Amino acid sequence: MIKHTHRFVETYEGLVGYGLDRQTDEDTVQLYLQKFSDDSLMKTILKRMSDEDLAEVFDVMGKMLKRYLTESEYHLLFLKEEEI
Repeated sequence: MIKHTHRFVETYEGLVGYGLDRQTDEDTVQLYLQKFSDDSLMKTILKRMSDEDLAEVFDVMGKMLKRYLTESEYHLLFLKEEEI
């Protein structure tokens, strides 16, 4: 059973840019994150990243998860667990 989705990147037809307005900023960040997490891109870029770069990405992601998700949302939305 597939648990993760990346449909936005496949259907978005709007402006890709940052700084115009909040909605375009959100759309652009979502598009970039979905494109960045593509398996073939990850296979290429992760091997080239320094230990410091890996730690920085991991730390930023962890900080965002802690700041913006409740514990139950973290388990449901990030870990894809049905119950905690």
